[in-house]
Amino acid sequence: MDTRVTQDIDTLRIDGNRLWGALMELATIGATPRGGVCRLALTELDRQGRDLVVGWARDAGLAITVDRIGNVFMRRPGRNDSLPPVMTGSHIDTQPTGGKFDGNYGVLAGLEVVRTLNDRGIRTEAPIEVAFWTNEEGSRFVPVMMGSGVFAGAFPLEHAYAARDIEGKSVEEELRRIGYAGEQVPGDHPVAAYFETHIEQGPVLEDHGKTIGVVDAVLGIRWYDCTVTGMEAHAGPTPMPLRRDALQVSTRLMQEVVALAHRHAPHGRGTVGMVQVHPNSRNVIPGRVRFSIDLRHVSNERLDRMDAELRDLAALLAGESKLDIAIEQVSHYPAVPFHADCVAAVRRATDKLGYLHMDTVSGAGHDAVYVARRAPAGMIFIPCKDGISHNEIESATPEHITAGANVLLHAMLERAGVAG
Repeated sequence: MDTRVTQDIDTLRIDGNRLWGALMELATIGATPRGGVCRLALTELDRQGRDLVVGWARDAGLAITVDRIGNVFMRRPGRNDSLPPVMTGSHIDTQPTGGKFDGNYGVLAGLEVVRTLNDRGIRTEAPIEVAFWTNEEGSRFVPVMMGSGVFAGAFPLEHAYAARDIEGKSVEEELRRIGYAGEQVPGDHPVAAYFETHIEQGPVLEDHGKTIGVVDAVLGIRWYDCTVTGMEAHAGPTPMPLRRDALQVSTRLMQEVVALAHRHAPHGRGTVGMVQVHPNSRNVIPGRVRFSIDLRHVSNERLDRMDAELRDLAALLAGESKLDIAIEQVSHYPAVPFHADCVAAVRRATDKLGYLHMDTVSGAGHDAVYVARRAPAGMIFIPCKDGISHNEIESATPEHITAGANVLLHAMLERAGVAG
């Protein structure tokens, strides 16, 4: 490649106003009174959103492929079109009280990369693809990250098809109804590398005053249901030493969940988010307490240790109190380190563009988690206001939106190559 071409690439930037406009237009489909978006997977609104994005892709000259779980791949050819594509993407379904940026930003940032390359007449060596994945949020159907999970072979297509919403409608039925049940077998789609650009959905970047998060891993997750069984009794006549109070034992375990996260800092997370007390009466000693436990860490080894420490304390408390303590693991997602080459490409792009940045991890799941099973993958984070997401007031600045897409552009060009 000659020096003039290299200089042209180095000065290449996306059109931030155009990207912002696309985000705001997509947000009108399912717009809520509080300024958010409700566009649940495989609804009529989801169809409208899909149609809008696919229409934009066709206008940009992209070829469209849809697989059987409804994942959509939008392809810009490369000089050597036999090479597997360098892909970017995310999702366009939202939470019931979702925002304008979660998922949507990653898809439209990819489309803006394509539009920018078209504007400048730049041809890549390998093809570029922009994808959006079906039912990432899991608000209407479970499991979450459904489309990318089927693509990666995490669970079979038939399992996803059989999932039903609260009205009894199945994924298979709804895919066909909205016209997005494609023909390609999920996973029969080569990927050379995958990048996903996303709002952070947390407060770390904003707290550190950084524009870009270079994401090197996603936290592993273990979810549990814990049940402590004692004996309900009258709150007045029963002396303290003779009580079998399930709630008091439970609170010691709940405090341990938080203590575990602190002991395994900085990436440990521990949360009790749901508590059910029986009989939940003012003057009755609780006889049974059921609560959720959410443990997370970037290291699977540390997550194993957190699990062991939790169970050790439960056994100790059961022996001391003579109460039954049952801990059942109900879900487990291992930690996912992203590919070193993709992480390095994001870091080099950020350095070249001069943005303030830091290495970070994702505490939430993303489609990149599953795609990483099939191809080298990496993620780019930008700040969101106050770290708030999955909320109608979710917000990001045009400057940060533009910066993240510029990093995506240069990371993808490094991987795809520029045809000289």
